[in-house]
Amino acid sequence: MTLFTFLLQVFVISLSGVLAPGPVTAAAIAAGSKKPYAGSLIAIGHCLIEFPVMLLILLGMDKILQSEKTQIIIGFAGSLLLLIMALQLLFSIKNLTNNKIDKSKELSPIMIGIGLSLSNPYFFIWWATVGLNLAIPARELGIWAFVLFVLVHWFCDCLWLQIISFTSYKGFTMGGQKFQKILLCICALTMIFFAGKFFYHSVSLCLA
Repeated sequence: MTLFTFLLQVFVISLSGVLAPGPVTAAAIAAGSKKPYAGSLIAIGHCLIEFPVMLLILLGMDKILQSEKTQIIIGFAGSLLLLIMALQLLFSIKNLTNNKIDKSKELSPIMIGIGLSLSNPYFFIWWATVGLNLAIPARELGIWAFVLFVLVHWFCDCLWLQIISFTSYKGFTMGGQKFQKILLCICALTMIFFAGKFFYHSVSLCLA
């Protein structure tokens, strides 16, 4: 496999992964309603967790990420974090109605990226399976191939999340208060859905 072919494969697989709807997408929409470049900051936070995970996989620690105990802990933590973020969004809808927004209690986009990455069991499962099958060829092609692999994968994350947040910001500022409430409500419901999904996944593992 040539380096170009490998990087093209990384681009396609990474983009297909990031395009899948999930809590990070919902968070990028919500954060983008306030900051047009929130998506890039979320991607930075995501990358701060993702890069160490890549190194752990290369060191042969992917089995830890696949273990049931790890998935259970991460799943419960993720469901709690998403519920907290959903409640914050619902309160922000109330603040819109009262024309007062308290930003002091909001998480920064970078912290959102870190928190959602650490607390998403499917993120670790993806890297222990699909990501592993990309990291191994990168290692075999040499150090520069691995560096380019990291950069291409992160570029896909950053590009998509930035597009989402910027589009959200434009729509939020132009759509009026009714549109803003609908957008935040959809994001909150999406986070509640994934909180339930993470919780169900962890409970299923406990009962298996």
